[in-house]
Amino acid sequence: MHLRDLTQYLNELTESNNRPWFIMNKPRYDILREEFQEVVTELIRAITAFDKQVAACNPKKAMFRINRDIRFSKNKTPYKTRFSAGITPNDKRRPSAGGGSTYYFQIDASGKLGFGVGEYLPPPPRLKAIREHVVNDATGFGKMLKNKHLRATYGDLLEEDKLQRPPKGFDADHPHVEYLKLKSFFVWTEVDLAINAPEKLVPQLAQGFKDAFALVTWLRSVPEQHDE
Repeated sequence: MHLRDLTQYLNELTESNNRPWFIMNKPRYDILREEFQEVVTELIRAITAFDKQVAACNPKKAMFRINRDIRFSKNKTPYKTRFSAGITPNDKRRPSAGGGSTYYFQIDASGKLGFGVGEYLPPPPRLKAIREHVVNDATGFGKMLKNKHLRATYGDLLEEDKLQRPPKGFDADHPHVEYLKLKSFFVWTEVDLAINAPEKLVPQLAQGFKDAFALVTWLRSVPEQHDE
């Protein structure tokens, strides 16, 4: 992929985030979008080497739309200033009640490559199930947190929107109480995009995602919730 062209396009879009500019530059967008789909396709194949569950992921469905949902936002700019994709076993980029980790990455106008793995803001029934599994599998959860590859690449789990107090029904003295307060079970990191070495993009992402496979494996061990 022509990463320099992509970041240039996103920079210009940031400066002129309006429909007339977007329509006038639609041919550039279409070419970049096609190149990005090729990256996602190649990345799915690379991830499949260690996680066969994503083998059937549809690259087109994995890519996020560039149009922003502005219905309830004070920011009325119509377009996102990043290209992004979420690779999952079931083509669902948002976590469902049945779970499903996402391998997510984005390239933004500033030349940053951001990527993360796990379940970001899962719905309440799924979040409750994950928290209960933290309690019931405290040893396994602790072992996953200490995984050297996970730690080296991401550090700790994302603390965005973390609760101030333990959720209702959970012991404040539990050894993993700080993790019980999380609303996401997700890891995230950002690095400078290797603009002059586009051939490194997929291997870099595949390795980063593989480093978080311990988290994916643990989340897949969370028992599914069934209606009583």
